[in-house]
Amino acid sequence: MEQALVVSNVVLWIVVLVLVAVVFALARQIGVLHERIAPMGALVMDHGPAVGDLAPVVAARALDGRALQVGAPDARQTLLFFLSPSCPVCKKLLPAIESLARTEAARLQVVLASDGDDADTHRRFVERHALQAFPYLLSQPLGMAWRVGKLPHAVLIGADGRVAAKGLVNSREQLESLLLADDLGVASVQEYVARRGAAPAAGEVRA
Repeated sequence: MEQALVVSNVVLWIVVLVLVAVVFALARQIGVLHERIAPMGALVMDHGPAVGDLAPVVAARALDGRALQVGAPDARQTLLFFLSPSCPVCKKLLPAIESLARTEAARLQVVLASDGDDADTHRRFVERHALQAFPYLLSQPLGMAWRVGKLPHAVLIGADGRVAAKGLVNSREQLESLLLADDLGVASVQEYVARRGAAPAAGEVRA
C-alpha cells in the first residue's frame, strides 16, 4: 500500500513537471507570435497621388455653401475622408472621425467627401449623423483626382500640401494609423514595421 502511494506521488510529480514545461513552451510561442504579428494600418493603394507627392488642389463647395481649395497648403493638416450614405463601414467610423477631430483639433481639420447628384440624400445623412461641423463635399472631380475606388478611403494631407498618408480604412485603428504613420515619418505603419524587421537594433545579433 505504502509503495503504491510512493509510485502515485512520483507519477503525479512527473505529470506536474510535464505540464509546467508545456506551459512555458506555450508562453514562449505566444511571445514569438506577438512579436511577429504586425499592427495593421490603413491599406495603402498603389493608384492615385503617392505619399510625399504634392496633393492635387481641387476647388469644391460644401453642402452648406463653404468654398474650399482641398489639397492646398494650410495652417493645419487635413484629413480627407471619402464616404457614402450607403456605406455601413463609413457610418461605423463616424464616431472615430468625430473623436479625432476633437482630440487633434490643434493640428487637424476634417473634410468629408462624397459624390452623387442627390444633394438632399446627403443633407439628410449629415443631419441624421450630426455632421454639420465638418465641410461635406459632393465632388466627383475630387474622387477622380485621388482615384478613389473603394470606401471608406482616407487621406492625410500635410500643412505643406503634401500627401502624408492615405489608404482604405475599415476600423478606428486603421484610421488612427494615418496619423501614426505621419508621426513616425513613414508612408504606412506596415512600412515602419518592415523597417524594424529588416534592421536589427543596436547590439542585437540575429541568428
